[in-house]
Amino acid sequence: MTDYTTKVNEELQNWKRNIVKKSRLINRLSKKAQVKVNGMIPEKVHKVITESIKNMVKATLFGSNITAGKRVSTELSLFERDELLKGKLSAYRKTAVIEGAGTGAGGILLGVADFPLLLSIKMKFLFEAANVYGFDANEYEERLFMLHVFKLAFSSDEKRRDTFFIIENWEEEKQHIKDMDWHEFQQEYRDYIDLIKMFQLIPGFGAVVGAYANYNLLDQLGETAMNAYRLRLMNASC
Repeated sequence: MTDYTTKVNEELQNWKRNIVKKSRLINRLSKKAQVKVNGMIPEKVHKVITESIKNMVKATLFGSNITAGKRVSTELSLFERDELLKGKLSAYRKTAVIEGAGTGAGGILLGVADFPLLLSIKMKFLFEAANVYGFDANEYEERLFMLHVFKLAFSSDEKRRDTFFIIENWEEEKQHIKDMDWHEFQQEYRDYIDLIKMFQLIPGFGAVVGAYANYNLLDQLGETAMNAYRLRLMNASC
C-alpha cells in the first residue's frame, strides 16, 4: 500500500467517525430552531425549493440536459484523481460564489432564483466527480449514487448515518434501490440550508451571505463527493 493510499484510508476513517458519531447537543438544538425558521420563510420560497428539487431529481435520473462528459483515463492514480477533482471544485466554487453574491444582492426575488441555479451547479459538479473517479455518469445506477452523495452532504445527522451506510455498501445496497424519494430528499435539503439562505433574502446584506453560503455549500459537497468516490474505489480494490 502506498503512503498516499494509507493517508486516504486514515482520512476516510476520520470522515466516517464524524458522520456516524452521535449528534452533539448544539446540532439537536439547531434542528429545533430550523423548524421555527421554516415558518418564517415566505411560502413562495418553499414552493420554489420544492419544485426545483423535484425537477433536479427527475432530470438527474432521467434527463439528458446534464452532459456526463468523458471519463478520465483509467491509468490515473488516486492522487492524480483527487488533485483533478480539487481543481474542478475550485472552478465550480468560484461560479457558485459569483452567482450567490449576484442573486443575494437583489433581495428576495433574486434570492429565490438562487435555489435552482445553485442546484444546477452542484449537480454538474457531481457529474464531473463521477467522471474523475472513472464511473460512467450516463448509467442510471451512477446517477442514483450521485443523488445519495448529495443527500449525504446535505441532510440531518440521522439521515446522514443511514445514507452513509448505503454508500459504504453500495454494491449490495444498490440492488434494493429503484428510485429516489424526492419528498424526503427535498425536506432534508431544505432544512439543511434554510437558516443560511434566509439571510440571503435580505437586500444589501444578502450579497455577502450568498457568496459565503455558496462557497461553503460547494466545499461541503466537494469533500463528501471526494470521500464517497474514494471509498468506492477502496472497497473495489479489497
